[in-house]
Amino acid sequence: MMLKILVTGATGNVGQEVVRLLLLQNCHVCAAVRNPTSAQQILGNHVDCIPFDFTNPNTFVEAFQAVNQLFLLRPPALANVRQQIAPALNAAKLAGVEHIVFLSLQGAEGNSFVPHSKIERYINQLGIPATFLRCGFFMQNLNTTHQEDIKTRGELLMPAGKGKTSFIDVRDIAAVAVQTLMAGGHQSRAYTLTGKEALTYYEVADIFTSVLGKPISYNPSLFKFVQHMRSSGLSMDYILVMIAIYTTARLGLASEITSDTEQLLNRSPITIRQYVEDYKQFWL
Repeated sequence: MMLKILVTGATGNVGQEVVRLLLLQNCHVCAAVRNPTSAQQILGNHVDCIPFDFTNPNTFVEAFQAVNQLFLLRPPALANVRQQIAPALNAAKLAGVEHIVFLSLQGAEGNSFVPHSKIERYINQLGIPATFLRCGFFMQNLNTTHQEDIKTRGELLMPAGKGKTSFIDVRDIAAVAVQTLMAGGHQSRAYTLTGKEALTYYEVADIFTSVLGKPISYNPSLFKFVQHMRSSGLSMDYILVMIAIYTTARLGLASEITSDTEQLLNRSPITIRQYVEDYKQFWL
């Protein structure tokens, strides 16, 4: 019987790449999405787009029907794990999902404040075999969440201080995710996925300046970050999670470099300079 894999967050940075790579495998790929019509336009006709909303239990039964494996990505706006994530995980267990690959956060095992840590613990409590991908800061956040800051103001605005961050490209994350979904031996494992270098945001700004040919500066002000995020219409729950993530960088807790990505992919991770070169049209 063909393996059926359900992908949450399928229209996002990581999710789209996971779907693309899974389509190259001999499996049935389903995208759990809030708007199947618009998702179908993004993902193409080879993907089954299934109505799914973490906050609507009425969507759970159809979404998880006959699913073997689940790629789980927490929607950034959902921070209350017990109320907004746990019910879907309960439904996945009830439906007989055999394996969850969860996109977690670097250091989640030691940072109980972030939702990723609570999700890991809840999955373990349910007893569903799982693989936790504890990822460093996504490079692609710089061409999504922070795109306009860089493009229009020439500024990296994030309260990470002088701490170093081991950035990782979502293309590498997706490649690891697909490998852990398709190959055996990854259940009950946790991998910390990073690039090969840890950089301060001052150094990242220098790389942007070099590649884009225009000055990009780094502003570590917490006050300006909160003010700017609020003016962008983001909720305080979401902003607090972002602050918690950047605080790990400021404290030097996001600088760990592991060999997990390189060993799993059997190649070097994508560098941030290569990423900026590949995506530079977003900031010009």
